[in-house]
Amino acid sequence: MQETRQNRISRLLQKELAIIFQEQTRMMHGIMVSVTRVRISPDLSICTAYLSIFPSDKGEDLIANITKNEKAIRFNLGQRVHNQLRIIPELRFFIDDSLDYIEHIDELLKK
Repeated sequence: MQETRQNRISRLLQKELAIIFQEQTRMMHGIMVSVTRVRISPDLSICTAYLSIFPSDKGEDLIANITKNEKAIRFNLGQRVHNQLRIIPELRFFIDDSLDYIEHIDELLKK
């Protein structure tokens, strides 16, 4: 039962974080951020979000900026989901580099 709740909350947070990042990156032309996966701890206090950033060479700078503005993102998320959640989880962001890894494997297989 707990896993079902965790999955439901993970999907909710993924959707809302994607909307937040879409609104924020609309002003920056040529940069696209998508939330590929969200995991939430069993006690619902920590949310780990994996972000896919295009172009990938700007990923480190963007993650540093996102981490610096983590409290503002959490506040914005709290305003969006305050009716569904009592406590807004602490946010942690990581780069999802699975697409880069797939491209690297494809290049190795072509050689």
